[in-house]
Amino acid sequence: MGAHAQELRLTVKAGEYDRNNTLVSYKPDKALPAGKGWQLEEVTGGQKKPVAVQQDDAGVLTWVLGGTTASGEQRQYRLYAGKVFARGRMHAAVSGTEISLKQNQTPVLQYNTAIVEPPAGIDTVYRRSGFIHPLWAPNGAVLTAIFPKSGHAHHMGIWSPWTHTRFEGKVTDFWNVHKKEGKVFYAGTKSVTSGDVWCGFSVKQQQVAYPAPGKATVAIEETYTVKAYAATDNGTRRLWEMRNDFSTPADSGITLLQYRYGGGFALRATPYFTSKTSQVLTSEGKTRKDADSTRARWVMITGTTPQGEAGMLIMNAPDNFDSPQALRVWPEDMDGGELMLNYSPTKMKTWQLVHGNVYTLKYRVMVYSGRLTAEEAEAAWRDYAFPPEVAVSGQ
Repeated sequence: MGAHAQELRLTVKAGEYDRNNTLVSYKPDKALPAGKGWQLEEVTGGQKKPVAVQQDDAGVLTWVLGGTTASGEQRQYRLYAGKVFARGRMHAAVSGTEISLKQNQTPVLQYNTAIVEPPAGIDTVYRRSGFIHPLWAPNGAVLTAIFPKSGHAHHMGIWSPWTHTRFEGKVTDFWNVHKKEGKVFYAGTKSVTSGDVWCGFSVKQQQVAYPAPGKATVAIEETYTVKAYAATDNGTRRLWEMRNDFSTPADSGITLLQYRYGGGFALRATPYFTSKTSQVLTSEGKTRKDADSTRARWVMITGTTPQGEAGMLIMNAPDNFDSPQALRVWPEDMDGGELMLNYSPTKMKTWQLVHGNVYTLKYRVMVYSGRLTAEEAEAAWRDYAFPPEVAVSGQ
């Protein structure tokens, strides 16, 4: 695209798979001219239909391939320079304690920047920041829990501490904070974004080791990025993504030792999701009874809440370390049947982090009202792993 070009014709190819309300991302070969309100319309025959589009700081354009598109089909779009509009329906709001993501006035998720104190009667060692809670389903149900009353007060919604590591010659645990060996903290906001297609934030986190009383050393530095997209399917489904880019500032590096849980994507589910009121299903057909220590492209959790049935589909990026990663899934008799689930990158093998390198883990989550079928879950994962191709028309 030339430096002064004002429009671009694009073709989106469904490829081998049927598509349903699928995210599309495209980065032009050359940067679009700055200062423009870039807009998108779908062109079908002689009809033109406006489509919400949003560009990120890296120049990537994102929109939704709305409705159903059969495998092998193509759809045509026109990207053009127009008026600059105010931010749209997806909002990221910052307060002194949190970053909140909303669609219009509907809450999506909350990331906690301030230290959250445990309830009365729970040791203050469990106080911490840098986690997601609440996470809402489209029907308003809260899908996460913190400081669970049934036990394991260190479980904090959605969080990602490493459990079994070797740092500066000492075995260090950042997960079980009551051991006072390490903890994860929010360490500053890098960016916050609102828009028509998605909203999100990028923050800094630190996994801090306590090698001796009164001493604290940063073992891992993280850039934790979250994007939440507008709901589809008549408001019953919503996608959001988590990306963690991390490195170690220590010259000696850090070894993430093989262990049955830790890091990756950790979830403490709502107490309404018990072994009697919820179901777990993986891409390999495993359930809560036999999913632990098995690999999965995706894992789906559906349960009953006061607002009705709801759940989440957690998808593991195919280029993650040791993907498809193995799961830690609590047995049915833990904490009264409540659920802790963890995509653990080091459940099967050790991971050596070298000073100077940056490592990345990515997950996509669909939260939904009602239920998903296994076929719908697999289709959502294929959209993540094998997205539609975008090409300049005529190429």
